[in-house]
Amino acid sequence: MSQWWEYPALPRGPGERAILKAKAICGGGRTGRLAKPAGPRRSLQLRGAPTLRALTWTFAPTPTSAPAPPAMDSAARDRMQPALPPGSSCPGPEWPEQERAEQLARGAALKWASGIFYRPEQLARLGQYRSREVQRTCSLEARIKSVVQSYLEGVKTGVRQLAWALEAVQGAREALGQAHALLQGMAEAAQTLEPLREQVVQHKQLQAMSQLLPRLRAVPAALAHTQTLIDAQRLLEAYVSLRELEQLQEETWAPLGGLELPVFEGLGPLAEALGQAVEAAAGAAGRLAREDPALLVAAMRVAEVDAGRTTSLEQAARDWRQRCLRALQEGLERIHFGTPLQPGPGALAGWLEALRVALPAELAAAEALVAPCCPPHYNVVRLWAHTLHSGLRHCLQQLLEGPQLEAADAFTLLHWALHVYLGPEMMGSLELGPEADVSDLEPLLTLENIEQLETIFVAKVQASVAQWLQKALDGDVAEWGREQEPDTDPSGFYHSPMPAIVLQILEENIRVTRMVSESLQRRVHGMALSELSAFLRSFSDALIRFSRDHLRGEATAPHYVPYLLATLNHQSALSSSVSVLQPDWVAPGALAPVEAALDELQRRICRLVLEALLAELQPLFAALPSRRWLSSPELLDDVCERTASFCQDFRHVRDPAVQLLLAEAERTVVLQYLRALMQGRLVCRGADERTQAAERLRHDAAQLRELFLGLGLEESVQCAPVLLALRELLNLRDPTLLGLEVAGLRQQFPDVSEDHVSALLDLRGDVSREQRLAALSSLQAGPQPSPPAGGRALFSLVPAPAPPLSSCLPSGSCA
Repeated sequence: MSQWWEYPALPRGPGERAILKAKAICGGGRTGRLAKPAGPRRSLQLRGAPTLRALTWTFAPTPTSAPAPPAMDSAARDRMQPALPPGSSCPGPEWPEQERAEQLARGAALKWASGIFYRPEQLARLGQYRSREVQRTCSLEARIKSVVQSYLEGVKTGVRQLAWALEAVQGAREALGQAHALLQGMAEAAQTLEPLREQVVQHKQLQAMSQLLPRLRAVPAALAHTQTLIDAQRLLEAYVSLRELEQLQEETWAPLGGLELPVFEGLGPLAEALGQAVEAAAGAAGRLAREDPALLVAAMRVAEVDAGRTTSLEQAARDWRQRCLRALQEGLERIHFGTPLQPGPGALAGWLEALRVALPAELAAAEALVAPCCPPHYNVVRLWAHTLHSGLRHCLQQLLEGPQLEAADAFTLLHWALHVYLGPEMMGSLELGPEADVSDLEPLLTLENIEQLETIFVAKVQASVAQWLQKALDGDVAEWGREQEPDTDPSGFYHSPMPAIVLQILEENIRVTRMVSESLQRRVHGMALSELSAFLRSFSDALIRFSRDHLRGEATAPHYVPYLLATLNHQSALSSSVSVLQPDWVAPGALAPVEAALDELQRRICRLVLEALLAELQPLFAALPSRRWLSSPELLDDVCERTASFCQDFRHVRDPAVQLLLAEAERTVVLQYLRALMQGRLVCRGADERTQAAERLRHDAAQLRELFLGLGLEESVQCAPVLLALRELLNLRDPTLLGLEVAGLRQQFPDVSEDHVSALLDLRGDVSREQRLAALSSLQAGPQPSPPAGGRALFSLVPAPAPPLSSCLPSGSCA
């Protein structure tokens, strides 16, 4: 038998399924309410059949189709059946979906009926359809009535159980009221017993006091005895006596209800005195480990035993273990880093050396003597190492915050902190265990401290270096006015220790900083180059003052030129040895400013020497060229003799400076020679004089070449061949070819100008205006010649005479 929630058997045709769906909706939708049974007759209008306009059939229950439902009175049926709206056979929808579903079902039923009864012959089966639907309707109604009956029985049972629960709740309520009344009566009775309870408590306290009274009478004597034990440093016995007194205090505290007896007032100060004694013993752990290890062990045992103490009294924990650890650290710091032990000015190196010896010894003593006297979890060696490290770090911080250190102290502290402290001589010693490792702790000096010390060291060293260099320069300058010539070395060259002193001072300061750090070495290297540049500027200024005073006669130097040549040797020594100031780690080009300053110093010294040479040669060149010069070599012989005499001291100058000096001297003589030729003092009066002048130029060029070859100057760098080029210009017999000679002169000496050529043409004395113009125009013809490689300027350094003003009238012509 199917259950009440199961659907009946589905009809076979679509029309039957639509009618069944419509009936199911009318019989109860999603609301769960039941529909009122249909009336005895129901009409349905069918549309769409071509031969049948309207069809009416009647659905009526058949007594034989299903068993009749049980009888139900009209009142019960009215209560179960919900009210229907007028003109409706189904209950009103409680939501729009029910109404829409009903409309769809009706439409489907109409569509099915229209299709079934479309033909007249199908109307014969109308009775079968009617009886089948009546049976199905009765079956559904019977099932629905059975379900409703089950629901009603369950509701009846629930109502009966609710009635029983209500009776039980009412009975419990009455019982609770009776219990509450009884409790109120007992509370009133208890209030009458309160005085009796107080009497009982007092009786118990008096009973406890009577039992403890003999022991309480002995408390003052026990306090005094404990204090005596503390004074005698019998710490373990004192602690046992103290604990007995504290236990007695706890025993009296509970029976007396937390009442403190006056007899125990001295117990707190006594415990504090014992704690101070334990702390004092821990603070002198290093000394006691050597002299009285039993006392140290007793103090450690008291602190450890007290750490496990529990008390029922409302007292704060004494925490003697932490006090011992703090005392160990403070005592160690006080021994090595106390205020009286901190170094004074100038004593830092000795203090650091003493620490270098004392700290490893202290760690070794801690491992050998103190650690066995302390509990293992104290990690005495590690505690010692960390305490010494932190104390030293704090001491160094205070030292840096005080007066500024000297350069030696700053250097010593940097080297000690960065290399010695963690090195094998101290904390990195192989004799110390891994517990003494402090490499993972904060460094002694922070980056700011290192920066501060490096800045102090560089500033102090820079001031000292500047002072030493100035002293060396002043000592050398003071010798320039001596009556004796400059000192010479065994090779005969002018010599002075000043360059070696300067470079030694700078090089030693750079080299010594390698012991500290690369950053300090870079700083000192930069400082050294800066001071060397400043020294070279001061050296150059001193030379200028020396020359000015000599030439003005304010301080005439007996050996003016030799001392200038000696300074040239100083410059050469500095140039050849300055490379020691450029270590491998220095970037190329770091010495460029110093090398430029040395080159400038060399040029200045050569200029001063050549000015002295010019002062001697200028009177001799005043008579050149002249008629006497054409006929006699005496004038140039005097120039060569004076030049040779002046250059004799050049043999005391080292290479390559001597070659530079000889080359500049030779060029100076040639320039003076050219300057004299350009003055227009001589005009050849004929071919014979031009030939003599050309021959004189050849002879003078050869004489100058031989002179400077004898002095040691290489022929390839001499300037005298310019006289041979001028000789060709004077020796030319056909003036019309002067343009070619001038062009060739321009190719050899690109700095020759029209004024120079014009002055040389004036020296010939046979050049017409047209020929002059043709010769000068050849200077502009052709491409501009490039100066020869390694060539030096000549004509550009020779002032050309200004062309004379024309004396012709505006209407006249110039010949």
